[in-house]
Amino acid sequence: MIGSVFILAGFAEHVQAWMERYGYFALFGVLFSCGLGFPLPEDVPLLIAGAFVATGRMNLALAAIAAWCGIIGGDIVLYHLGKIFGLEVKRIPVVGRHLNEQRIEQVHGMFERWGVWVVAVGRMFAGVRGTMVVVAGTIRFTFWKFLIADGLAAVVSGGIFLGLGYFFGRRMEWLKEHVERGKKWSLLFMIVLAAGAGIWIYFHRREKRHPKTPHVLEAATADAPTAGIPESGAAES
Repeated sequence: MIGSVFILAGFAEHVQAWMERYGYFALFGVLFSCGLGFPLPEDVPLLIAGAFVATGRMNLALAAIAAWCGIIGGDIVLYHLGKIFGLEVKRIPVVGRHLNEQRIEQVHGMFERWGVWVVAVGRMFAGVRGTMVVVAGTIRFTFWKFLIADGLAAVVSGGIFLGLGYFFGRRMEWLKEHVERGKKWSLLFMIVLAAGAGIWIYFHRREKRHPKTPHVLEAATADAPTAGIPESGAAES
C-alpha cells in the first residue's frame, strides 16, 4: 500500500512536469493513455490542470476541452477494442489491466439490469471505468448511447476534479503563508517547552542531590507545638 502511494506520487510529479512543458497536449495525451490502461487515475492530471488554471498557467476552456477529448478518445478506442476482440482483449498488454473475470461478470450483470445508466454512473468510479467501457463494446451496446452517456458523465466527473484542483490551487499561496507562520509559532512553542522542561529537570535533580539533613528535621520537630501532651511531672502526680 505504501509502495503504491510512492509510485503514484512519482507518476504525479512526472505528469506535472509534462504538463508544464507540453501544456494541453500533455493533458490530452495522459488522459487518453489513462483510458487505455496507463497506471494512473485520470483524477490526478485533472487536479493538476485545475491548479494550473488557478495559477494562470492554463486557460479553463482549453483545459476542459483537452481533458474531455482525452477522456472520451481513450474510451472510444477501448470500446472498439472490446467490440473487435471481445473478452480476448484481456490479452492485450496494458489494456488488460482493467479486466478480471469477476469484474467483467459484475459489470455485465449491471448492464443487463440498468442499461445505459451503468455507463453514466460507472464513469465516476476508478475501479469500474475501464471494465465498463470494454464490456460495453463486448456486448455491442449501442455506440451513440454509450458516447452520449459517457460524454455527459465525463463532463461531470472531469468538472468536479478540475474544480477541486482550481480550489486548492487558488489557496496554495494562502496555505504557504499560514504554514510559514505556523512554523514560526511552533518553533517558539518548542523553545518555551524545552526551557520549561530544562528548569524542571534542574530543580528536580538538585532536590535529589541535596535532601534535608537529619538535624534540620529534628529542629523542625522540636519547634513543633506540644499542646495537649502532658508533662512527665504532671503525669506522675
